[in-house]
Amino acid sequence: MQIDPENHVNKLCGQGMLLEGEGKPNEASALFHQAWDEATNATEKFIAAHYVARHQQSVADKLKWDETALNLALGIEGDEVKPVYPSLYLNIAKCHEDLKNLDKALENYQLGLSFTQFLPDDGYGNMIRAGINNGIERVSIL
Repeated sequence: MQIDPENHVNKLCGQGMLLEGEGKPNEASALFHQAWDEATNATEKFIAAHYVARHQQSVADKLKWDETALNLALGIEGDEVKPVYPSLYLNIAKCHEDLKNLDKALENYQLGLSFTQFLPDDGYGNMIRAGINNGIERVSIL
């Protein structure tokens, strides 16, 4: 998915990621929430929700934000957004796994797997594929 580096919401999320890297999670979280509050369309909201999810204190709250991000992404027209689906499903599946909702975890890992053909053939794509496959293996033996 092409991210516009000049977009205000994307800039806020980028600044938040820099703060994460500096070990300032509270400041990063504030920027991600600001991005959510200032987002004006589904693409901006999906991006902001994805980052807000990363800073939730409970797995249930993280799941809520991950599902929000996915639902917004699913509403965006075109194939350009499909490469983000596997990661979003992976995040949701892991939350369900952590909450011991193993059937829902497996369902979401499998949904993520069904979109892996849209992932790039690079380190990022390989990491997401491995995460999904490892998750399926974990929940299948439990």
